[in-house]
Amino acid sequence: MNTASDPVGAPVGAGPLDAEALRADFPILQQPINGARLVYLDNAATSQKPASVIAALERYYRETNANIHRGIHTLAERATAQYEGARERVAGFLGAAEAREIVFTRGTTEAINLVAQSYLRPRLAPGDEIVVSEMEHHSNIVPWQLVAEATGAQLRVIPISDNGELDLDTYAELLGERTRLVAIGHVSNALGTINPVGAMIRSAHARDIPVLVDGAQSVPHMPVDVRALDADFFAFSGHKMFGPTGIGALYARAELLEAMPPYQGGGEMISKVSFSGTEYNIIPHKFEAGTPHIAGAIGLAAAIDYLEAIGMERVADHETDVLAYAHRRVREIEGLQIIGTAADKAGVLSFVIDGVHPNDLGMLIDQEGVAIRTGHHCAMPVMEHFGVTATARASFALYNTRDDVDRLIDGIHNVCQMLA
Repeated sequence: MNTASDPVGAPVGAGPLDAEALRADFPILQQPINGARLVYLDNAATSQKPASVIAALERYYRETNANIHRGIHTLAERATAQYEGARERVAGFLGAAEAREIVFTRGTTEAINLVAQSYLRPRLAPGDEIVVSEMEHHSNIVPWQLVAEATGAQLRVIPISDNGELDLDTYAELLGERTRLVAIGHVSNALGTINPVGAMIRSAHARDIPVLVDGAQSVPHMPVDVRALDADFFAFSGHKMFGPTGIGALYARAELLEAMPPYQGGGEMISKVSFSGTEYNIIPHKFEAGTPHIAGAIGLAAAIDYLEAIGMERVADHETDVLAYAHRRVREIEGLQIIGTAADKAGVLSFVIDGVHPNDLGMLIDQEGVAIRTGHHCAMPVMEHFGVTATARASFALYNTRDDVDRLIDGIHNVCQMLA
């Protein structure tokens, strides 16, 4: 079994990664599906887990399991050290200034809801504005709608072009005296578009407008430095970056967290409780009510170890190559239209085919051992923009290869012939 810091692929700085060798680190990829070698192309929904992450979870439950903080026995102290060590790993991975700027959450969705309810809602008045984009995941739309409905604020929407890029001229016009927050996805889960969030943050900050970045689709696939971006808030999920489900984090600048009221009440987020009043804990603990997903945080740290041992630049270069190859191959298929052709894309390929419903394609191609996602991808406004109800989506990760793309193309050809 490989350790978290010793993936099968070549070490950092050793040139292009060997994705085929990295497959050996992922137990689930060794099983056949319907008698065929599994080609897993649903990474934008969730990624598979390397043996080192699975081992970290098992090791925690076998050797350490205890509640964290306050306990003075050996297991409690050991668990606390590992949990807070995971916070340090996340801070380092994102480039945060200090670990107390990292709040563990269940994932991107909870992190965005935390900001919506704790930071933004108390600051909104009727007529205030929240700027989002047309390409956002529902988790970066609905929380803002909820606080807007409760306060009389309104959403302003950055449109996208027909190649899936943001209209930055309109974005600049939307930033006004009543804008209280910009919430933008780093990478579109439905289109693969990499948005110029650094430049967008600079434009917003020039008007003293804070920015939240949804990093769910960027952190697993490219280097991210929250201080270089100058993001005020940055949210991501562990399960999309080879870590466990039910764990993620919110990065926020310390002064913002200090000024925000707690999002939930309960144990751990307090320093003193009485019926005459409660004093809250210091950051980040005042945002982590109750027993957290301790094993999940430790597993997330193991996933970060795994990624850093490979190198995020190498991951990005490899996935860019696979995506470019996939774009070339799908253009061979008559009647296929790529949905999202931005100049700068991450490893997402969404498409529709004349006469083939995406759900039929997904079901039939699964019979050949190829796993893709079909549907609206929690991005209904994107579907509406392109005049479709659903797309087929192949999304790539570090263990995918050009051979996987060839299997996808062969499967599409077979389905098209079957349904002709």
